[in-house]
Amino acid sequence: MTRTIARPLALAAFLFLGGCASMAPKYTQPAAPVPNNWPAGPSYKAEAAAQKPLAEIPWQEFFVEPQLQKLIGLALDNNRDLKVAVLNMDRYRALYQIRRADLLPTVTGDGAFAVRKTADDLAQNGNGGVGHSYNVSVGISSYELDLFGRIRSLKDQALEQYLATEQARRSVQITLVSQVANAYLTLGSDLERLQLAKDTLANQQESYRLSKSRFEAGVSSALDLQQAQTSVDSARVDIARYTTQVAQDLNALVLVVGSDVPQDLLPKSLTGALTAVKDVAPGLPSDVLLSRPDILQAEFNLKGANANIGAARAAFFPRIALTTSVGFGSDQLVSLFKGGNLAWSFAPSISVPIFEGGRNKANLDVAKVDRDIAVAQYEKAIQIAFREVADALAQRGTIDEQVAAQQSLTGATAETFRLSQARYQSGVDSYLNVLDAQRSLYAAQQSLITTRLARLNNMVTLYKVLGGGSK
Repeated sequence: MTRTIARPLALAAFLFLGGCASMAPKYTQPAAPVPNNWPAGPSYKAEAAAQKPLAEIPWQEFFVEPQLQKLIGLALDNNRDLKVAVLNMDRYRALYQIRRADLLPTVTGDGAFAVRKTADDLAQNGNGGVGHSYNVSVGISSYELDLFGRIRSLKDQALEQYLATEQARRSVQITLVSQVANAYLTLGSDLERLQLAKDTLANQQESYRLSKSRFEAGVSSALDLQQAQTSVDSARVDIARYTTQVAQDLNALVLVVGSDVPQDLLPKSLTGALTAVKDVAPGLPSDVLLSRPDILQAEFNLKGANANIGAARAAFFPRIALTTSVGFGSDQLVSLFKGGNLAWSFAPSISVPIFEGGRNKANLDVAKVDRDIAVAQYEKAIQIAFREVADALAQRGTIDEQVAAQQSLTGATAETFRLSQARYQSGVDSYLNVLDAQRSLYAAQQSLITTRLARLNNMVTLYKVLGGGSK
């Protein structure tokens, strides 16, 4: 009896182990369509000495300001885009498990009990009666033997899609970390601009009072008084504008964090200690590009499209399905498992494509075109990444000089304003010169805030485009 049961199961195992040969073409990584080195020229600094790559620096170590660290932690816990990316990863993991399960036979156990009353006229001996039947069995239903690798190719495609979503989650996290940092810096800079506008208004109001006193004393003209009034009104306009901008910056920060932001985590002004990293060593383009999750995602999608070609090729070949079962049947429960009541079935089937109107060829063409599209998308992802890093390095090469020049300019305009005030109060110059110097100083101070913000944003951008923030 044992030998009889083993025969169909052994045959099924032999056929299972003998199949599973994939018909997908061998994957070859496309060459990167970018230079082997980053651009060089007046806009670029010489590469720093050996340093830990930014991609390997956790965001907790890169961003040293405690308030910003807590905000990033809140965002990683509450941001909805990141939650969607994680859920997508879970979804594709489950889809992969479904495809992987198709490689294995589905074994089911069945049991049945039936009672039937036969009419006298239908009974062979003319005496109807009540009959019982008991059945138990274990079997495999419609299991496709993957002799040409169709199911394995689909499984490989599902795996690559899952791995792509994992890299997509890393990309979302990298982007999220940089978005929180940029929103935090923007809010701080606009708060500083708002405070500058308030300080300017206070100074302008004091100048207006002095001008009014001089006008009433007959020392200055009505033109000087009206010019002082325009300066006061301009400062009031800026205060209203920056008050609105600060509120909008806070709304943007709340959105990217995904929850209300505690007051003690908000910046008071533009920070001067964003990161402890001083010099940036971008490394070789090949190293950077291999670590960028968006490029890894594009490559996994390419591998998935390559695997799908194997499934399309396998459709040209026969499909063999196996249905088998082994069990016992009896009209009496007590004798159900006796040797003579053993029953088994073995029913393989084959389906050969004969005419399908060119469907299989069209499916193969679609799979090959999808692969070519994925190659182009992979190459474009590399080119975009190269351009992003090159742009950030170009700004990094000149931003310190811009900040230094703007600081010098602000100092010079401040001295010009002081001298203009002294000459006006001495009666040497008109108030128009004071007004021009005042406007130049205010514009220089605003530009200095903008330049400092650009420098800090550049550090955040470099950290992002070099793959930092996923750890």
